[in-house]
Amino acid sequence: SGSKKRPYNQGPKEVLQAGSFGGTYFRPIYSSITKQHYKDLWKELPQDWLQGLNVPKQVSSATYNEEVNTYKVKCGGSLEMWESSGWIKPQDPYGWFQWYCRFYEGRRTEDDVRQISRWANCAGVKGRWRNNLITKVVRSGQRFDDRSVSPVVRQTLQHWGYRLTEEDYREGAKRVKPK
Repeated sequence: SGSKKRPYNQGPKEVLQAGSFGGTYFRPIYSSITKQHYKDLWKELPQDWLQGLNVPKQVSSATYNEEVNTYKVKCGGSLEMWESSGWIKPQDPYGWFQWYCRFYEGRRTEDDVRQISRWANCAGVKGRWRNNLITKVVRSGQRFDDRSVSPVVRQTLQHWGYRLTEEDYREGAKRVKPK
């Protein structure tokens, strides 16, 4: 295909433009990690990432709306769950996707190795959600891009900057054991 090979296949702009996080990712929050209130952090994003989006509905809504999502399903944990799991660091009080936006824009920090590892464990070649989806597609007998096969896992992977490709599906399907 000649495309530049990169592990993720959706940058932050694609994730936002596709319809993600129920429209709530950059909602106003109180961080129990930093003990601060945050709002309007979406304003730090490059404006072209938000082009054509209804920001109050699709990016900074206080209310989760699965209709905003690509696959019209709800997925993901609460900020409180992520904070109590120890996955939120003070530099990125909103979590992984905020880190990803900043990393994508060129910021480098000591948290990069941990965050890249979290991505790999979710959506990388051996990633749990990526392989969960591949297994479900194989066992369903449907095409790799059939949206009816596990829309929640597809939406989850999208939040992590990954959409299953035919090439990745073919490679991963070789490792699926029959039922």
